[in-house]
Amino acid sequence: MANVVLAIDMLRGFLEEGNPLFCGAASRSIIPKVQRLLAREMSRGSPLCFIMDSHDPDDLEFRIFPRHCVAGTEEAELVHELAGFPGERLRKKRYSGFFGTPLEQRLQVLQPDKLIVVGVCTDICVLHTVAGARNRDYTVEVPRDCVASFDERMHRFALEHMDKVLGAKITISMEEK
Repeated sequence: MANVVLAIDMLRGFLEEGNPLFCGAASRSIIPKVQRLLAREMSRGSPLCFIMDSHDPDDLEFRIFPRHCVAGTEEAELVHELAGFPGERLRKKRYSGFFGTPLEQRLQVLQPDKLIVVGVCTDICVLHTVAGARNRDYTVEVPRDCVASFDERMHRFALEHMDKVLGAKITISMEEK
């Protein structure tokens, strides 16, 4: 089987200015790199899976973070640059793409050689999804130039944690190779 790409929270709520959890201007720079990675992996036969925040209006997460990506709002939609890509759209309510979604069952069917994880936020949903994948013994690759977060220090911590503790392979996308 080919790889499976998990694109985490590449949503308007995180990647478009003016939204309460906008990750910052630097986070927008990952979008073209993610586009190229998705196109490359599609050409190799890799399925794409978009894992997307989709909260209830009264979600308990809003005690920690501002209200964001409420189901049915524009914030919960993929950024325009990625909206045309085919692939499954899995809605999630928590940090990990495995919690309360059919991701685990889909991966059992697909039997990927490895998971390639991209998206935002490196230290929150990307990290928790990678932890979930590694806890299920998947080989995981995270291209460091295809992930971003609000806080550069926490972004670097998460990359190091995924590498040194979780055993994910931290790489660079094809543009930098």
